Amino acid sequence: MSTEDGPGIRTTVFFKGCGLRCSWCHNPESLDRRPELQWLEVKCIGCGICVEACPDGALSRTDSGIVINRTLCRACGTCADECPSTALELMGRKWTLDRLVREVMKDASFFGMNGGVTASGGEAALQAPFVSAFFREVRGRGVHTALDTSGHCPWESLDTVLPHTDLVLYDLKEIDPARHKEFTGSDNMLILKNLERVAGSMRERLLPREIWIRTPVIPGATDREDNIRGIGRFIADRLGDVVTRWELCAFNNLCRDKYRRLGKEWSFGSAELMERETLEALAGAARSSGVNPDIVHWSGSTRLNEKSDGGRETKKAMRVC
Repeated sequence: MSTEDGPGIRTTVFFKGCGLRCSWCHNPESLDRRPELQWLEVKCIGCGICVEACPDGALSRTDSGIVINRTLCRACGTCADECPSTALELMGRKWTLDRLVREVMKDASFFGMNGGVTASGGEAALQAPFVSAFFREVRGRGVHTALDTSGHCPWESLDTVLPHTDLVLYDLKEIDPARHKEFTGSDNMLILKNLERVAGSMRERLLPREIWIRTPVIPGATDREDNIRGIGRFIADRLGDVVTRWELCAFNNLCRDKYRRLGKEWSFGSAELMERETLEALAGAARSSGVNPDIVHWSGSTRLNEKSDGGRETKKAMRVC
């Protein structure tokens, strides 16, 4: 029932493993290729069965709840299997191609004319042979396919998936190579080069059929007009004939609990949603950057400052497209 990973109503399959380490990542469970264990405090009944079941002594019960020693934990799943209240969950599991195809095709009646299946992550292209086979199977059943990618992967991986891909959702986060490395752990040279190759594939092979650019707008990082204008100039100069949508995606802070449950620190844990006026100003900068202004959109939950009758500032979360 996703409406944010491409057109229409979609089923999104998240693949674990990513070569980037974006400081604002809202899918921390997808960074590591290996399964990871999380503890859901609201479900825990404090029985301690998981502590006794763990074969590696990686769990302990404290006054604040279950503590996972991630140095010892092998994510074998024994504790999750034994937990009577499902308070322990293994993030990440292996799927066979046939089983995954059967699972997503259960949703086919909801896809309608515009929906379909999206492969996301992490970086789905790092598992290119599987994703390619998966797309081939569902596309053969008339399902629209979309690849959500950062482009930070070998070109050969993307080239394996593209022949079975209708839409590419391509992230352009930061135009400055040094800043990109500061925020993500890697510069953007490979990403930009691969994007031009994806555009070339579309021109020559007509696959993918469509390319959307998505830019995460992160407070104190990518939310600069010079960054947005720079990305816009790149799109206009190199991709103007193939990009049909450029979406500015507002920062999302709903993943705070994910980091806590996985025992990870998040540098944006105290950051608030962005103000609507800021997103509108950045969208204006995007439309004046040289691209076709009609392709520019922004989306996400924002906060709107309003003056109430008592003169106090109030905040409203809203979703705008």
